[in-house]
Amino acid sequence: MAVFDKNPDKEWIKQRLIGASICILLLFLLLFLRLVYLQIIKGEEFRLLSEKNAVRLQSIKSSRGLIFDRNKTLLVDNRPSFNIKIVREDAGDVRKIVRKVAGLIQIPFQELMENIAKAGKGAFYKPVTLKNNISRDQLAILEAHKFDLPGIQIDIEPTRYYIYKKTAAHLIGYLGEINYDELKSNNYLNVRAGDSIGKYGIEKSFQEDLHGKRGGRQVEVDANGRIIKILRTIEPVAGFDLNLTLDLGLQQAAEKMLENKVGAVVAMDPNNGDILVMASSPSFDQNDFIGGISSKKWASLISNPGKPMVNKAIQAEYPPASTYKIITSLAALEEKHIDINTEVFCPGFLKYGNRKFRCWKKYGHGRMAITDGLTQSCDVFYYQAGIQTGVDALAQYATGCGLGVKTGIMLGNERKGLIPTSAWKMRRFNEPWQGGETLSIAIGQGFDLVTPLQMAVFIAAVGNGGTLYRPRIVKSIESNDGKSIKKIDPEIRGGLPASRETLDIVRNALFNVVQGARGTARGIQLKNVDIAGKTGTAQVFSIKKGEENKSEKLEYALRDHAWFICYAPAENPVIAISVIIEHGEHGSTTAAPVAGALIEQYMKNF
Repeated sequence: MAVFDKNPDKEWIKQRLIGASICILLLFLLLFLRLVYLQIIKGEEFRLLSEKNAVRLQSIKSSRGLIFDRNKTLLVDNRPSFNIKIVREDAGDVRKIVRKVAGLIQIPFQELMENIAKAGKGAFYKPVTLKNNISRDQLAILEAHKFDLPGIQIDIEPTRYYIYKKTAAHLIGYLGEINYDELKSNNYLNVRAGDSIGKYGIEKSFQEDLHGKRGGRQVEVDANGRIIKILRTIEPVAGFDLNLTLDLGLQQAAEKMLENKVGAVVAMDPNNGDILVMASSPSFDQNDFIGGISSKKWASLISNPGKPMVNKAIQAEYPPASTYKIITSLAALEEKHIDINTEVFCPGFLKYGNRKFRCWKKYGHGRMAITDGLTQSCDVFYYQAGIQTGVDALAQYATGCGLGVKTGIMLGNERKGLIPTSAWKMRRFNEPWQGGETLSIAIGQGFDLVTPLQMAVFIAAVGNGGTLYRPRIVKSIESNDGKSIKKIDPEIRGGLPASRETLDIVRNALFNVVQGARGTARGIQLKNVDIAGKTGTAQVFSIKKGEENKSEKLEYALRDHAWFICYAPAENPVIAISVIIEHGEHGSTTAAPVAGALIEQYMKNF
C-alpha cells in the first residue's frame, strides 16, 4: 500500500474550524458570564430599575365647588397652582436635589426639608409636596433645569381663589392642609395627606359637598421619574357648587360702614331666615391661607386687639342692653303684670333697698306706660316691670325667644350666650339671687349675654308676627353643569311666646322708636320706608353718680357698646338687622345709622 502525505488544505480547514469553535465557545462563555452578572450579581438592582421604568399610578386632584351669592355672583373660584413635588425613590440623593431646587428658586432649604419630614416614611414611593403655588418665574427656572433634577415633578392643580378679599371672610371661611388627627378621624372621604380641607366657615361646614372626587392616570416613567407616556386617564369629578343666601352688594356696604370699627352686622329675611349679611370687623384675607399662611401674617392676626379671627356675629357675646327691654315687655304683658295702660312714674331713678338705680335720662321721663316706656327706653319703667315679673320668668321668655340657645346656623363654633336664672347663679357662684340683680337683667345688663345673630333672629320674629326661623346660609347645592343636587328649605324653629295682642303692642312701640317724635332712633327716618327697631347701650364700665359727663373721656376699651336691632318696612318687613359696634357708646348715633343705610340700599330693589 502506498503511503500518502497529509493534505495541507484539509489541515488548514481543520485548524480554522477548531479556532472558530473556540471563539464561539468563548463568546457563549462571555454571554453566560454576562447573564450571570446581570441576573445574579446585579439582578436586584436592575429589577428595581425596571420597576421604575414601568407603569405608575398618579392621582389627579379634583376642583373644589364654586360659591355664589343669592344673585349668582361668583364669590369663590379656583385657579391653577404650580406645585413642586419630589419622588424620593427617583431622586437618589434627596438632600442634594432639594438643595439644588432651593437654590434655583430662592426658597429656604430647611423649609422644603420640613415638608418632606411631614410626609413620613410611608410616603417614600409617592410624590411629596415640597412647595405649593410657586410663581411662573420659578416654574420656568425649574423647567429649564428639569434634566438635572431627577425625582422632581411639577404638578398643575386647582387651588382656591377668593375673589373679593376680606368680604364675608368669616362666613365663607378658608382652607388649610389636613392634619394627622383629621386624617385618622375618618371624617374626610376621598382626602389624603397634603390635601386642603375647609377649616372655617362654609368651607368647613360644607366640606363634603365642595370637595369633589379624585381622578387618576396610569403613566409610564423612566428611571428618573419623568413621564414617557400617559396610558390611561380617569377624570376627576368636581365638587358641588353652593348658592348662598348672601347679598354681595349689601355685604360690601355693611363692611364698608364697619371699616376702622370693631363689631358685627347681621341682616336676614324675616320671612324665611335667609342671611343677607354677616359682617364681622376687623376681617382677614382668606387668600393668605392658601398654601399655608406665613408665621408673620398669623402673628399679626392673633395679636390684633380687634380679634379678626373671631366671627363676632356668632362667637362674640355681649350684654343686650336696652334691646332686651323687648323681652321684658313680652314677659310682663304675657304674665299680666302690666297692660297697655299701666303707668309708672320715672323721676330719673328707682330706689331699691339702700341703692338708687338710675335711669339713662338724668331728670326722668315722668309718667310712662309701655308704649312710651319702650319708645323712649325708660329704665325705671323696666326696673318696675322686671321686679314684678322676676328673673326666672324673664329667663323663660328670653329662652323662648331664642336667646341663650344656639340658633342652629350651619357654621361651627357658634356660642349660645347666657340667660341667667336663680338656679344658675346658685350653681355658678353658690350664692342666692339678689333682687337688685333682677333690675339689671330687666334692662339687659348684668349677667345677660347674647350674640348679634341671636338678636337678628329675634327681631325678625317680632317683625314677621312671631315665627322663629333657623338662619339659612345656603339655598341650594348644584353640580358644576347646573343640575340640582339638593335644596335647603327654610326651617321654622318655633314661635315667640307671645300672643298677637302682645306683639301688636310691642310692634307699635318699636315703630315709634324710629318714626315717633321722641323715639331714641328717630334720626334714621327714611322718606319712603318706615322702620321699627330698638337702640341699646351696653355698659362696659360702671360710671359713678354725678360723673356721667366724663363718659366721653373714658379710654376706648371702657366705653359702652352700641346696639341697634330693627326690621323694615314696619308693617310687612322684608329685612331685619342687628348691629353691634364695640365701644361705640350710643346705639342711636353709632349703630342705628348703619342699619338705616343698609335698609335704604336694600329697599331700592323693592
